[in-house]
Amino acid sequence: MKIRLRLNDKPALVCGSSAGIGLECARSLADLGASVTLCARSEADLDTALASLSGSGHSRIVADFDEPDQLSEVVRSHVDQVGPFGILVNNSGGPPGGPILDADSDEFLTAIGRHVVCNHRLVQLLVPGMKELGYGRIVNIISTSVREPIQNLGVSNTTRGAVASWAKTLSKELGPHGITVNSVLPGFTDTARLGQLIQKRAAAQGTTPEQVASDWLDTIPLGRFASADEIGTVVAFLCSPAASYISGVCLPVDGGRLSGI
Repeated sequence: MKIRLRLNDKPALVCGSSAGIGLECARSLADLGASVTLCARSEADLDTALASLSGSGHSRIVADFDEPDQLSEVVRSHVDQVGPFGILVNNSGGPPGGPILDADSDEFLTAIGRHVVCNHRLVQLLVPGMKELGYGRIVNIISTSVREPIQNLGVSNTTRGAVASWAKTLSKELGPHGITVNSVLPGFTDTARLGQLIQKRAAAQGTTPEQVASDWLDTIPLGRFASADEIGTVVAFLCSPAASYISGVCLPVDGGRLSGI
C-alpha cells in the first residue's frame, strides 16, 4: 500500500513563514505539491522566501500578528479572491524571555493576542472553506514548554500552554467534520530565535554563549539542536492524507529531551 503523502494542489496558509521554522514548513508542504500562501509582516522577506519554494502557484500575504483585525481583513480578502484553504499552519514569533515574576501584564496580553487570538481568528475564517473542500488540517507550532516549562521563558510558557488547550478543545469540535487539529512541539531548534535566547541567557548568567549552548546540548540525548527543516517535515506529514487519523495530539520533536513519556 502506498503511503499517501502527496498534497497535490492542496491550498495551504503558513503563518510566520518568511524565515525559520515557518519557512521550512512552507517548503516541505510545497515539496509535497501543495500550493502555499506565505504570511508574515515583512514584504521583502516574504518575496525572498516565496522564490525559494519548489513548484508553482504560490503566493504571499503581508500581515502583522500584533494586529489581529488587520490579519483577519487581509486573509478574508485573499480567500474571497482566490478561494478557501485546506491547510493552516499557525506559527508566530515567541515572546521575549525572562522570569515570569518580572513580566509586565502587557507582555501576556501581547503574547495571547499574537498566538491565541490570531490563531482563533484564522480558524474561524478558514474552517468553513475546509468543510467546503472536504479536507482540513490545522497544525500549531508551539513548544516543548507545553510539557515541561522552560526556565526564563515565563510569558512564553504560559502562552504556549494556552494554545495547546485551545487546540485540544478545537480538535474535539472539528473531528466530526474530518478536520484534524494537531500541535508540534519543537525542542531547541537552530534558528535566529534560539541564538537570541542563548545570548540573553549568557548575559544573565555572566557566561559565554558557547557555554550556554553546550549546557543545552547536554540535555538532548541526540546531542544536537534540530534543524528547522526537521520540524517542517513533521508538520508536512501531519498535513498529509497519511495523517488522517491523527488529531488532538501535542507531538514533541525534541531529540528525546523531554523526560516524560
